[in-house]
Amino acid sequence: MNVVAPFTLYDAAGIERVSAQMLAPMARRIDDERHYAEDVMRAYGAAGAYATHLGGVQGGEADLGTAILAMARTSEECLSTGFCVWCQDTLGWYIASSGNDFLKTEILPRVARGEALGGTGMSNPMKAMGEIEPMRLKGERVDGGYRIRGVLPWVSNLVEDGYFGTMFHVAEEGSDSPRRVMAIVHAGWEGIRLKLDHDFVAMGGTATCNVQFRDVFVPDAYVLADPAPAFVRRIRPGFTLLQCGMALGIARKCVELMRQVEGPLGHVNRYLEKQPADIEAALDSLTAEVMELAKTPYDESDAFYLRVLRARLAGSELAVEAAHWAQLHCGARGYVSHGAAQRRLREAYFVAIVTPATKHLRKLIAELEG
Repeated sequence: MNVVAPFTLYDAAGIERVSAQMLAPMARRIDDERHYAEDVMRAYGAAGAYATHLGGVQGGEADLGTAILAMARTSEECLSTGFCVWCQDTLGWYIASSGNDFLKTEILPRVARGEALGGTGMSNPMKAMGEIEPMRLKGERVDGGYRIRGVLPWVSNLVEDGYFGTMFHVAEEGSDSPRRVMAIVHAGWEGIRLKLDHDFVAMGGTATCNVQFRDVFVPDAYVLADPAPAFVRRIRPGFTLLQCGMALGIARKCVELMRQVEGPLGHVNRYLEKQPADIEAALDSLTAEVMELAKTPYDESDAFYLRVLRARLAGSELAVEAAHWAQLHCGARGYVSHGAAQRRLREAYFVAIVTPATKHLRKLIAELEG
């Protein structure tokens, strides 16, 4: 059954208005006070930012391009909020990509409109699948669903009435390999405890929680895939590609910062190895590749996924490089406590370490290249 969901139409002018008039004046508070911009997140939903990549649910083709560019615009002003937009987009991506008609009908429209906020609890499962760390959540089959125990250290964009997708292991009788199951979880269910527990150098305003599961019942109606491996293969290109929006946005802003100081500092900045035009050329090339990949996010071939991984890696490297040169171009004026350049430098490293991190990406690329 193809469920048609009543999503909000995309409003480009609305996205710009939220970014320039609501988010930009708040960026310093988000960074300094670790303020979670919940009103901004809901306003983006009202402007249609979280629905454009869910076309497959509405009978059309899924295309991630507009979602990525909207996230990039957010990230130009504040990467913490840009990351939260990715979390929200990814939650919708999980549900829209599944065969679960209940979730598509009852939960997805609210996620797409920003009425229900949430994210992705897949950092640990992705690392577990890559044999980087053990799976944190364990489940057992019970009547009507699963009983889950464990702890997820990092789940972002999460409020008390929010949702997130995650994965857990279920022991199989007579097998040494547990079964992987993926589901949507509501943060308000009995047995779940949220704790804001982090001290990042940036990205503090992301509502990132430590989530404890104490015999949490997950109904069958909330299961995305059981078993999960085939579903993970279906969603992983989109999951990874959407993150490029953060990289594109921060790199674009760094080019702008470099150009802002060309007047007073251009006479000496011209001796620096990288100029704004160099970063912009790399950014334009990467944007073109990402937009091309965004047209076919359900391509499950290894060749396509390899291109996605390379684009995502290039985004990480470009974000860090752009922020590095922006700091050098801005000099001391960008190095003060409220300097834009030093904030961008701190934020850029998040793009390089968020799952899949640079080392994880290189591991996956090496494995696919054989």
